[in-house]
Amino acid sequence: MIPFNVPPFSGDEIKYIQAAIANHKICGDGEFTKKCNICLEKMTKSTKVLLTTSCTHATELAALLVNIKDGDEVIMPSYTFVSTADAFVLRGAKAVFVDIRPDTMNINEDLIEDAITDKTKAIVPVHYAGVSCEMDQIMKIAEKHNLKVIEDAAQGIMSSYKGAALGSIGDFGCFSFHETKNFSMGEGGAILIKDSEMVEKAEIIREKGTNRSQFFRGQIDKYTWVDRGSSYLPSEINAAYLWAQLEKANEINSNRLRSWNLYYEQLKSLRDEGVIQLPVVPKNCAHNAHMFFIKTKDLEERSALIQYLKERDIMAVFHYIPLHNAPAGKKYGRFHGEDKFTTKESERLLRLPLYYGLSEEDIYKVVGAIRSFYKV
Repeated sequence: MIPFNVPPFSGDEIKYIQAAIANHKICGDGEFTKKCNICLEKMTKSTKVLLTTSCTHATELAALLVNIKDGDEVIMPSYTFVSTADAFVLRGAKAVFVDIRPDTMNINEDLIEDAITDKTKAIVPVHYAGVSCEMDQIMKIAEKHNLKVIEDAAQGIMSSYKGAALGSIGDFGCFSFHETKNFSMGEGGAILIKDSEMVEKAEIIREKGTNRSQFFRGQIDKYTWVDRGSSYLPSEINAAYLWAQLEKANEINSNRLRSWNLYYEQLKSLRDEGVIQLPVVPKNCAHNAHMFFIKTKDLEERSALIQYLKERDIMAVFHYIPLHNAPAGKKYGRFHGEDKFTTKESERLLRLPLYYGLSEEDIYKVVGAIRSFYKV
């Protein structure tokens, strides 16, 4: 079986985990956590980056930092993972869904402003497949209406928009290091902070509402509970696993891009014949090969292709069920405007196997099976 995903493993993960254990430091904010934070700050040119226990928690932390509260509204696409909405719904806000662009599957920037009300507090662009939303326009809308921008860059590490790292453009950005992501710590994430004045507040919330981080830097002689907070620190063991991959980030990124490009080259003739559609990467966007997908004619064809590939030991999968169609989405959110593309395009999209170390032989096998399905 060619799996859909294999969690990344660079080779030094076990060595670094053993080092963390030998140092008798396996809770959060040890040597490896700090190394990851600094590496990500340099990579993204962010004022501050803090590892978290998940991208979900990074987004929850951002929601606390912008003081989302009961009755607020937050604009986002419906075509995203539940965590994008959950972080704000937990604080009592309503998720306001707007339609996506059919080319990138990202939020349609032209529809955002019409969804703004006097209750709107933030915009959450989701960079699907590591391809950037139109951030210039989104940031202008946010500035005009005094809104915060929280980038869901769960899939966007090492991607950029006009040279700026995804996650670093808005007020806050959120990365995921889940096992399905380009770099992994099993479960984990990070929050990117632009405003230096928000760093100390973020540290306090992340450390259960205490000023523990300031204590360990020698800024205070004892630490105590000073504000609301939670426990968003990942284990040092998880951070050690991640550090092994961040050390080889360019190698891993290049390997994934080679696989992505090979898929594209081998399948573009089917696109040119109108049989399938391939991903679109707009000008000024550099992506990270987080995923490779095709679009079939419709849901029925996609289901048949998934089964066809499975019978040939190839695991290909669909992606999100749009949130506004889900029971919780109907309860905690609303769709603004027409669902012209969100549901329709989500039913056509099929993700192909893509991971660090995927062999060319396996890519050719996947491509050959797709060609055979379409009899071309």
